[in-house]
Amino acid sequence: MSPRRRRPAADPSRAVHVPDAKVALSTASVYPESTAAAFEIAGRLGYDGVEVMVMTDQVSQDPDALKRLSDHYAMPILAVHAPCLLVTQRVWGTDPWGKLVRARAAAEKLGAGTVVVHPPFRWQREYSRDFVLGLKRMGDETDIRFAVENMYPWRARSREVAAYAPGWDVRLADYPHTTLDLSHTAVSQSDPLKVADDLGDRLAHIHLADGTGSARDEHLIPGRGSQPAGELLEVLARRQFTGTVVVEVSTRKASSRAEREADLAEALAFARLHLAVPPAERRRGRVPRDSSLQ
Repeated sequence: MSPRRRRPAADPSRAVHVPDAKVALSTASVYPESTAAAFEIAGRLGYDGVEVMVMTDQVSQDPDALKRLSDHYAMPILAVHAPCLLVTQRVWGTDPWGKLVRARAAAEKLGAGTVVVHPPFRWQREYSRDFVLGLKRMGDETDIRFAVENMYPWRARSREVAAYAPGWDVRLADYPHTTLDLSHTAVSQSDPLKVADDLGDRLAHIHLADGTGSARDEHLIPGRGSQPAGELLEVLARRQFTGTVVVEVSTRKASSRAEREADLAEALAFARLHLAVPPAERRRGRVPRDSSLQ
């Protein structure tokens, strides 16, 4: 009878690590399905929570309805995206400061830690003039973080149009908290690793997506474009990033609910894979050799 072979002791430095950063699903990722469908899908696929994009869907505008959905599907609301898009100019009124006040109140009621906001459009002159200082004042009145999102220059016939003020690049303004969107870095042809490095501790929130570098805001499933999405997540994991990673992708071309869910499951798996790094690497803070975040 042959002696039993001893199994080698497990190396704790290579153990699988559950990432500290939570992975949430943006309700915009299920469009044209409803806000309610996003909660259902997020719960079924195993997301840690949702980010509510306040849109024309009445449920997305109603904190009481959102609370019921959150409770029913046991899906925490981790962030509220204020209505800043052209298509939501009249959602929650027309006063941009009023929209942020309502977004903050919704976040406080729902237990969300972050309100995502876009820089003002250039034609919102009074709002843009006071935006940086006004946002700081609002932030001083609450524990909610107002995380300003990087945008991109608009292009028309090979010309760039300055659509945002103070500008589309959040590195150039003194925002305490920011959101990094990888579809937007694709459009602006910015290096997200360099942007993240420049933002440092001001980077509080991630919109995980992808893009090919075209002038169109594509919001592809991560891994299907040209952005170093996986590398960015690995770097953030090594730096013990504790903000929220939100899958904000477009599935509007999905031919069925099953295809949409398959895309969103793939995006979640991508995030989990690249956020999970061995504890030894986290302690050393190692980053890829060619990364600008070294």
